[in-house]
Amino acid sequence: MTGKLRVGIVGGGIGGVALAGSLLQRGFEVRVFERAPAFGEIGAGIQMTPNAVKVMKALGLLEKLQAAGFLPRALVGRNWRTARENFRTPLIDTCPVLYDAPFIHIHRADLHAILASLVPESVATFGVSCTGIRQEKNSAVALFDDGSAYEADLIVGADGVRSAVRSALFGAEAPRFTGHMCYRAVVPVDGVVDFVSPDASFWFGPKSHVVTYYVRGGKAVNIVAVAETSAWVEESWNAPSTKEEMLGAFQGWHRNVETLFQRVDQVFKWGLFDRDPMTTWSQGRVTLLGDAAHPMLPFLSQGAAMAIEDAYVLAAALDGHGSDVPSALRDYEAERLPRTSRVQLEARERGRTYHLPSPLAQAKRDFIYWLRGLINPQATGIQANWVYAYDARAFRPGVPSQPRLVA
Repeated sequence: MTGKLRVGIVGGGIGGVALAGSLLQRGFEVRVFERAPAFGEIGAGIQMTPNAVKVMKALGLLEKLQAAGFLPRALVGRNWRTARENFRTPLIDTCPVLYDAPFIHIHRADLHAILASLVPESVATFGVSCTGIRQEKNSAVALFDDGSAYEADLIVGADGVRSAVRSALFGAEAPRFTGHMCYRAVVPVDGVVDFVSPDASFWFGPKSHVVTYYVRGGKAVNIVAVAETSAWVEESWNAPSTKEEMLGAFQGWHRNVETLFQRVDQVFKWGLFDRDPMTTWSQGRVTLLGDAAHPMLPFLSQGAAMAIEDAYVLAAALDGHGSDVPSALRDYEAERLPRTSRVQLEARERGRTYHLPSPLAQAKRDFIYWLRGLINPQATGIQANWVYAYDARAFRPGVPSQPRLVA
């Protein structure tokens, strides 16, 4: 890098701290602006798929990730009522060989803390919200609700699905409620229990599905339970629900699911929102990252992973182009837009195939899963091998992106 660019990051969530850490390691001057009073994260579990773990390796964080997480044995599809396996995709032994990285389950707060360990609090300003953006000839200025402003060579909006930076660039437009709502809970356990296998288990039911997996070294089980609804549900990580409400939404499911749900203490629920893929994320010296650029449904487990990939690629693009911010942003978008757009649209499609309403349609889907699994276990079930094969470390500024897929 020639010169020392100044980068302002609006948002200190997973994408924001991943970008800050990536830039600091490359010698940039960074400032992070976060609405919360300190770095931290709420929520529940995250599936850190190999494509995201590759970036963590590049940042020197793999050992911390493995120490805080859990290595699932396989990704398994199950019938909602009988628990019959419809597919089994091996993970623990195959992912390091096929994708040069393991598949790791981790609590969201633990992941955020690991990434934030790269970012000294001295480079962060807490308790402020972005109210607008002003473009100058060779810089951009972020404006905040306390009357302050920050001028930088580049401003990055990493401020989530309701991004103030996105609104300032492209106008206010509400995200679309998808008709899905989600219950989240974390159940403490004393280790692997007989009613939750040590896998990423996808239970497919009519107009609904449940995902269970271990986090915190096997000391807790994360629950993601998604159901279709005609009623609008708030987009919030911390809207309270109850165990009774969640059990009522999944009546008649297999006893292992019911046993796990009975152990729930605290439950949260929220509506799932997304947007259509954009054609550009940047204007002048301002760009977007993560959910601000490409909010997506969680059905491929890629929301955090895409933000982490974005962060690494944007840092590499800026490093490779020195003081030429416009060229860096062109390369960033050329590399990331096609990939994130595909993931957004494929995640929507999984919402359809996971929730087939009729027993006949479910039986046909499950037979196809089984048949594909005989041919290639990595290409069945949620069919995400193409997601895992991507390697952000291979990005080179100015070099056209090459497909990095596994059949």
